[in-house]
Amino acid sequence: MFFKKIIILIVGVLFTLSSYSQEKFTLSGVITDIKNNETLIGVNVYIPEIKSSTTTNEYGFYSITLPAATYTVLISYIGFQIESQKIELSENKKMNFSLSESGEILKEVIITDTNPRSAIRSPEMSLNKLSISAIKKMPVVLGEVDVLKSLLLLPGVTNAGEGASGFNVRGGGADQNLILLDEATIFNSSHVFGFFSVFNPDAIKDLKLYKGGIPANFGGRVSSVLDIYQKDGSSKGFHMNGGIGLISSRLLLEGPLVKDKGSFLIGGRSSYAHLFLKLSEDQKNNSAYFYDLNTKMSYKLNPNNNLFLSGYFGRDVFSLNKSFTNIYGNSILNLRWNHLFSDKLFSNLSLIYSDYYYGLDLDFVGFKWDSGIKNYNIKYDFKNYISDKFKLNYGVNAIYYDFNPGTIRPSNSDSGINFDQLDKKYAFEPSIYISAVQEVSKRLSLSYGLRYSQFYRLGSSTVNIYENDSPLNFNTDLQIYEKATPIGTKFYDKNEVIQSYNNLEPRFSASYQLNDAQAIKASYNRMTQYLQLISNTSSPTPLDVWMPSDNFIKPQIADQVAIGYFRNFKDDSYSLEVETYYKEVKNRLDYIDGADIIANKAIEQIILNGQLRSYGLEIMLRKNEGRLNGWISYTLSKSEQQTPGRTPEESGINGGNWYNSTYDKLHNVAVTGSYNLNEKWSFGANFALQTGQPVSYPNGQYEYLGITVPSYGLRNENRLPTYHHLDISATLTPRKNEGRNWKGEWVFSIYNLYNRKNAASINFRRNDDTGNNEAIKTSIFGMVPAVSYNFKF
Repeated sequence: MFFKKIIILIVGVLFTLSSYSQEKFTLSGVITDIKNNETLIGVNVYIPEIKSSTTTNEYGFYSITLPAATYTVLISYIGFQIESQKIELSENKKMNFSLSESGEILKEVIITDTNPRSAIRSPEMSLNKLSISAIKKMPVVLGEVDVLKSLLLLPGVTNAGEGASGFNVRGGGADQNLILLDEATIFNSSHVFGFFSVFNPDAIKDLKLYKGGIPANFGGRVSSVLDIYQKDGSSKGFHMNGGIGLISSRLLLEGPLVKDKGSFLIGGRSSYAHLFLKLSEDQKNNSAYFYDLNTKMSYKLNPNNNLFLSGYFGRDVFSLNKSFTNIYGNSILNLRWNHLFSDKLFSNLSLIYSDYYYGLDLDFVGFKWDSGIKNYNIKYDFKNYISDKFKLNYGVNAIYYDFNPGTIRPSNSDSGINFDQLDKKYAFEPSIYISAVQEVSKRLSLSYGLRYSQFYRLGSSTVNIYENDSPLNFNTDLQIYEKATPIGTKFYDKNEVIQSYNNLEPRFSASYQLNDAQAIKASYNRMTQYLQLISNTSSPTPLDVWMPSDNFIKPQIADQVAIGYFRNFKDDSYSLEVETYYKEVKNRLDYIDGADIIANKAIEQIILNGQLRSYGLEIMLRKNEGRLNGWISYTLSKSEQQTPGRTPEESGINGGNWYNSTYDKLHNVAVTGSYNLNEKWSFGANFALQTGQPVSYPNGQYEYLGITVPSYGLRNENRLPTYHHLDISATLTPRKNEGRNWKGEWVFSIYNLYNRKNAASINFRRNDDTGNNEAIKTSIFGMVPAVSYNFKF
């Protein structure tokens, strides 16, 4: 049935192709960086005579079909010189362009985002693109450039505070974000429990965050998509760059495999703060460090075929006196084949492997714990440039999942622990999509599509059977939920379907230009998430377990609508983006009071299906050009969760009423800017302020058998104090860099300039001296100065 749908789709596409006139001609080609032959993503190709445009895809390819005539072709891209060339289009023509960095000509002019006029015309909305050059100018904690930390300066994006992993988008959970590195899924995006991200900025080429209006080729999460591509590597010559910081260093090497045809890239990064622990007698057996490796190879077989092989491997190691050791991290591998069927039809076939591993060795107890998730993914995508006003994308995707909730084994011969394997789980998720971008008129542009996804929870597995199919009972006398006792089990053989789901996910967005500088945009998208993160913390931790949807855990389904106003000022030097949105998520998991998720063999006994809703207003004012550039963003938002009882007799969570979700932040303000004083000095600053995170404080206590037990009120009815900090940086580029192959720079930064003690948590205890209860605030960072040295060769 699934493959029949594929055939029907392809036939429909071919019919569409044949219905268009053949009187026009196509201009196509690849756009690269002149220094290293690196392909450039999202380059704007503009034809001013007829106000028509297109952009390069993820592999630098563009195609535009126009009537026969003489045209001016304008090529513009972030931080690069604008190219202009006259062409006479009387036949299909291939033209490749190579761009030079604008910094080589005029260092004080830096474009930090996409071409503003192109953004006004495009039906894309709720999309943020950040250049790596802009990210590297932002001051960050301990001097380590961080891709994820830069996202927190965007409207609608928050996190759970300092030292918290992941990020939250428009009131959703961190587990609701699809994070992709070269198309492969990253399940844990943080090092050192959230202090740093897994992305080496030197290896990153392009970054896009979709908060809404998500294209149909993406699926599997209900909040956002973070799409990151690694550099291909230079095919013109050997280059080296890196940096040395207080707690970590990095090095990246790139060069040609075959000049102008093939390239390689290899980048490594490692922290060494744990070495300082060895200097202390009390800490010499303790360790806390991370390392990662980025690799990529590309080879051009001929003008129509390219091969890419990319990978990532990262690990975190945390050890206390060798009696407690925690190791976790991601591994990915992706083999891709680009094929150009014609100057209008581009394809990409990807074979992807992704693995997230979590290991725990408790030597003092005598056991080892291993868990993780693997997926095997095949994608085949097509981009069809039918005309200058109509583009079609379509493709298929199939993912096989292998979940290991936990393996327990003795760590030595004296251990009293017996081997135990929590029931492994398997799933298969095929999908198919088609989408179009259409310029209906000079003012109206549309993007619309449909994704059809299926999900099969597979054996081999043993499933509990409950009376009335209910794994939870409600005690009406005590008004609490209690675990139900299974009345039996059922075993499913390997690849036997335990439960299946299928969903249609429509996508739509529109842009209406009021004039060349103003537009109104609107979008709607439905997303389905078949994987659930089992966690009762506000921020994901390495120990959290991913679970597939089954007969007890239903897939999350999100519907989001958004409308916005976009405007450019003063010849595009300034831009304003205003968006308002509303999002609903069905089947959001909630946990009963006292839920224990660690090594739980029957997760269904502690969860309830609820719903999440969020809505808000986002404002972003950006300065795009000049010595001083950056943005100011403000978000006013609300995020609430509701878990009503399954029957009128049940109370649900919080009496079945709406309550603040863990991700609710009413106010979120961010200001970031960079200033180029001259060729030697540049400066940067960030300011962030957000409403404190919702928490539950005890509202009383009682004595039971001589033990003081705290009592709690409604869930998340309290908040941590308001979170804010100011960071600054200064970059010194010595003049002796000019004319030298070796170029270096010093970066001086101060995180939290005014030493704000932001609360990571607040705990309550009884003072032994006074006998009074007291609140203890835990803060992670005060003011943190840092210095690092960056170089390139």
